[in-house]
Amino acid sequence: MKKESWLFASCIVALTTTSFGFIVRAFLIGEWGVRFNLSESQLGSLQGAGLFPFALSIIFFSLVIDRLGYGRTMAIAWVGHMASAIITITAVNYTGLYVGTLLFALANGAVEATINPATTTLFPKNKTHYLNILHAGWPGGLVLGGILAIGMSGIEADWAWRLKIGLFLLPAIIYGIMLLTVKFPTQERVAAGVSYRDMLKEFGWAGCLICCFFIAYAFDEILQVFGMGLHGGVKLIITLVPTVLFAVFYRSFGRPLFVFLLCVMVLLATTELGTDSWIAALMTPVLEKFGSNAGNWVLVYTSLIMFILRFFAGPIVHYISPLGLLAACSAIASIGLFWLSASTGAFMIFLAATVYGVGKSFFWPTTLGVVSEQFPKGGALTLNAIAGVGMIAVGVLGNPFLGALQDNELELRLYQADAAIHAKVTGPPQQKFGMTYRAIDKRIVQESSEEAKYVIEEVRKQNNQATLAKVSILPVIMCICFIAMILHFRAKGGYRPVSLEEQNKIDGEDG
Repeated sequence: MKKESWLFASCIVALTTTSFGFIVRAFLIGEWGVRFNLSESQLGSLQGAGLFPFALSIIFFSLVIDRLGYGRTMAIAWVGHMASAIITITAVNYTGLYVGTLLFALANGAVEATINPATTTLFPKNKTHYLNILHAGWPGGLVLGGILAIGMSGIEADWAWRLKIGLFLLPAIIYGIMLLTVKFPTQERVAAGVSYRDMLKEFGWAGCLICCFFIAYAFDEILQVFGMGLHGGVKLIITLVPTVLFAVFYRSFGRPLFVFLLCVMVLLATTELGTDSWIAALMTPVLEKFGSNAGNWVLVYTSLIMFILRFFAGPIVHYISPLGLLAACSAIASIGLFWLSASTGAFMIFLAATVYGVGKSFFWPTTLGVVSEQFPKGGALTLNAIAGVGMIAVGVLGNPFLGALQDNELELRLYQADAAIHAKVTGPPQQKFGMTYRAIDKRIVQESSEEAKYVIEEVRKQNNQATLAKVSILPVIMCICFIAMILHFRAKGGYRPVSLEEQNKIDGEDG
């Protein structure tokens, strides 16, 4: 095997490790809720902790990776994966679960900060195609990890969930061994002599503003777990001070189209990762008569579709362009999610899941491909910032908001269905995202009568599917945004990748 192919394979295995941990946590979220008596809001924050620290890590390493080195960054990621497994496996409460999940996400960010620019450097003439193949490792890990986790579902011992968490150590050990034998190439921006300052100017103060806004909320989410939190003024300072300094020193707004894509990525990440974080838990009550793992199979099934289709991105974008593919997928994903929200039988649910799986297949890597093809001077920073903003947005806003929305509407639906049961099983009032609600106490539910449990589960089924209907609005907005970008490029003669030489020439003429 050529050195480049072996390096590319090690990158895929490293990404597979991140999705192994993601799907195992997604499958365990319901069990953790009961075992540790967690509210839906706490579960949403826990899911968010598996996502937004990724952004802190990927953005930080993108700023230093060309000097720190790609190999050293991957070594840091490997150590982080090992430590997160130990902390999570030994957790005895919500805080332990949160810290272990947070560390896992930080390690994931270090992985992706390395493998994205490494892939575009290895395959500069076919970036979108190979980024899709690289990111086939994500659904591939979801499928393999999901099947293993489901296969272990028959183990009812108290320690079984800890053993499941350790599953992602299998690919982690493999990629750790593979990385001992590879050498990363010099990133194309560095090799072309594009300065660090020019990379930052490509990112711009607008990119800094968006990233710092979400970073401030990320720190607030972390501190709230430990009984603290950031005052609104502090969050404003964290957002504005770096942005102002950036504007003073670099005097660049950034590429307008790149800034636009940063905003679109918030919707895209919530549609794909936010839904994937919850879909197993959302669909399990609806499919309970088919077994306790039926909801998990929905996620595994849609991931298998993604894994297969991502190998065919190259021929598709050759005919309809990356933006055409993204617009079409947005429309398909919206149809699939809305269909899932209205389906009841297993056949219709999996048919709708097929549509949703096809729709979400190309979102993430194709967007990375567009950024890499249009803003090569941005190097690792613009490429990874897109992924970082997506992760951090769904982590600090998307997932916690979906959790709070479920808590709020679940309480309202339960009150309408049976006010007496509502009064018995709901906890004290709490506030989040402007909503005031009383979350259902799962321990009280466990001790309730069979009649009460039945009423609560029926209400939960309705509430879960209603959540998917609301999420289906997001890809509709995305579709409109991508169509607008298609029209923008058509006015300029059509979409085509930009080389570093071409961009330097354009910038020279503009200057």
